[in-house]
Amino acid sequence: MIERILPPAVASSHEYADVLDAELYPEELTVAARQSAPRRGAFTTGRHCARRALHGLGVAAGPLPVGAAGEPLWPAGVAGAITHCDGYRAAAAARTTEVASLGIDAEPHAPLSAGVLAAVALPHERDQLRVLARARPALHWDKVLFSAKESVYKAWFPLTGRWLDFAQATVRFAPAGAPEVDAHTGRFSARLLVAGPRIGHRRLSTLEGRWLVAAGLVMTAVTV
Repeated sequence: MIERILPPAVASSHEYADVLDAELYPEELTVAARQSAPRRGAFTTGRHCARRALHGLGVAAGPLPVGAAGEPLWPAGVAGAITHCDGYRAAAAARTTEVASLGIDAEPHAPLSAGVLAAVALPHERDQLRVLARARPALHWDKVLFSAKESVYKAWFPLTGRWLDFAQATVRFAPAGAPEVDAHTGRFSARLLVAGPRIGHRRLSTLEGRWLVAAGLVMTAVTV
């Protein structure tokens, strides 16, 4: 389903269950050997999806080692992201001639705990969530916000190599009457509250994304 919120330049692949017999390269096996069985299944399936996404770009499949912050290291000339949650694993990739960076995230469509929401949402974002909940009460907008900020971070990190706190970007969802918005999908923008990286001749200050709620899942994607 993640392909529904990704632009045509991005190739993607997903699975609803772990592919336990998927091939791992030696560099990846070293990482997987240190993981619990559930985490190993998600890791293995994420790499499986990533290689299928790369195949969709015409890029030869190879190892995707883990960086110092736990991030997947993609081949030169490729921007990519991997996500996994209960019942869903996905990967997306694009050539950097088309997309400078991207982030994807999937979460179960269920409410956040009050403590997590307080850590994730700025005061004006919580006000926005209340308005959205009145307009479309079937959606857990707090989880959509959480997922959107996860995707923002995944797109930010490859460009900066730095952590981005939940409070360092503010997300605004497109209004219900906006083009291409229906009850279960829409757009959002994230304004950075810290200095963003330079992309070519401009400094990045806002990231644009899309969200989707379907089959019991929240999915978000950001492309730069």
